[in-house]
Amino acid sequence: MLVTHNLGGYTQKMELKDQLAKSLAELRKGKERKFNQTVDLIVNLQKFDVKRSSVNLVIALPHQIKEKKICAFLESKNKNVDTITKDEFKKYNDKKALKNLVNKYDFFIAEGTVMPKVATTFGRVLGPAGKMPSPQLGIMMDVNDKALEELKIRINNSIKIKVQEASIKLAVGKQSMKDEDILENVETIYNSILKELPRGKENVKNVELKFTMTKPQKIQVR
Repeated sequence: MLVTHNLGGYTQKMELKDQLAKSLAELRKGKERKFNQTVDLIVNLQKFDVKRSSVNLVIALPHQIKEKKICAFLESKNKNVDTITKDEFKKYNDKKALKNLVNKYDFFIAEGTVMPKVATTFGRVLGPAGKMPSPQLGIMMDVNDKALEELKIRINNSIKIKVQEASIKLAVGKQSMKDEDILENVETIYNSILKELPRGKENVKNVELKFTMTKPQKIQVR
């Protein structure tokens, strides 16, 4: 009985992986574009109250998608990263300058001593954009070259997910990546999301995979 159950679970897992592989193969049949398209994963939720259930996580990926543009809020300038010092914060009281800054960078980190000022100066824009430095991956208590380089590597191999609506959309790879690498990223992300959902797979309506310029391929999870 136990063996049958395990085999059933294994079969279901393989079916999902097979569906993902088939969907990726279909996407590759589409019209060739003049740029390296992003591979997007869309997880559509059901029976999930966004206001009552918080899903906010950082996931380490097996395969890097791209090198992120990182900006740091520090006490003093650092040659290893684009830096905004506390003395320069006043430049960003202007809404346009603040919006341009948020759009320019993929990720923001901060020295612990300047975080209160970061929150008051940049929080109203960084927060909604999901780019606020966090203790999970982004706040440094000791800023030195080694620690900074290690953090940059972790950031480039990680993604942040903050669920704000009943559909989670995020980049999981690039068209130029190997299929197996894209699929490993998808599985890592999907399984991590499942663990955070209050009712696990019951909270998932379906999953979709797409390239930047294609229609999504729908994948049934049940």
